[in-house]
Amino acid sequence: MTRTHPAPQLVAFALTAATLTLVHRVVHPPMLLAERYLAGAGWVQILVIASYAAWLTTKLLEPKGSARWRRRVWLLFSVVFFAQLFLGLAGFEGLLMTGELHLPVPAVILAGPIYRGTGLFMPVLFTVTALLVGPAWCSHLCYFGAWDDLACRLRRRPQALPSKTWAVRLGITIAVVAVAVILRIAGASTMGAAASGLAFGFVGVAVILLWSRRSGVMAHCVAYCPMGLVANLLGKLSPFRIRIKDDCTLCGACGQVCRYDALSKGDLQRQRPGLTCSLCGDCIGACPNGQLEYRFGGLRGTRARTLFIVLAASLHAVFLALARV
Repeated sequence: MTRTHPAPQLVAFALTAATLTLVHRVVHPPMLLAERYLAGAGWVQILVIASYAAWLTTKLLEPKGSARWRRRVWLLFSVVFFAQLFLGLAGFEGLLMTGELHLPVPAVILAGPIYRGTGLFMPVLFTVTALLVGPAWCSHLCYFGAWDDLACRLRRRPQALPSKTWAVRLGITIAVVAVAVILRIAGASTMGAAASGLAFGFVGVAVILLWSRRSGVMAHCVAYCPMGLVANLLGKLSPFRIRIKDDCTLCGACGQVCRYDALSKGDLQRQRPGLTCSLCGDCIGACPNGQLEYRFGGLRGTRARTLFIVLAASLHAVFLALARV
């Protein structure tokens, strides 16, 4: 096993603790669940979550095991997120963010503020996340994507999606924005708007169960979800990239583990993943020749990857503590 310097773990601990401390001291009512149920317990939760971030950094830094741990903790986050939602609906209102229910459908992050004319918290959070870790929202932080990942892995090897999938994805995104504008102009009721969002979410579940499961590719994330496209485009503002080195043999081993349809033979020849790359990093541990690497400005290789993992692990830990409907 590769030995790692403790500095990355300490940085992840400090970043997570500092972020949660800021939220704990500034936001009222309390955002930390422990504080909601027992005064002073929020500080204990901060210590536990920051320690978890340091532990997770250690796991993700090991290239061969990174993909497995990323999927496990991503699913953990989604389970915790939806468990809080269902328990909140069952009467434990303290588990909801504000006590007001919002649809847990990623497209609502985009459509909701357009329809309401208010509520920019989630779009701003989404944008900040994209600036920090690029499109990694779609491989580390999305409460819906973990289920898409779970479904697509029922097929051992991914199949390439149709070449025009990007056009379908763009069309869906434009349609979601258009419907939100129309609902606002028409003065549609909140119930009617919610029904539209819920219907979109149910179609997304069908895409996961039918298309993702059969293709072995995360079809919901790369062909249906508008926020996936937004994350990919906003991710271009982040300095983080995955690049393919000059000595790549085009063996295709990386493409066999990529569930985002981002490593076709053409992508390998261009020495960069396709637009749908979410910086998950699964390909790096799969390459038998070490020809893929993270880059961040002048940083490359292990240093760039370490920086990315510290940020991703810290954000994941913060989201685990705070993200709820």
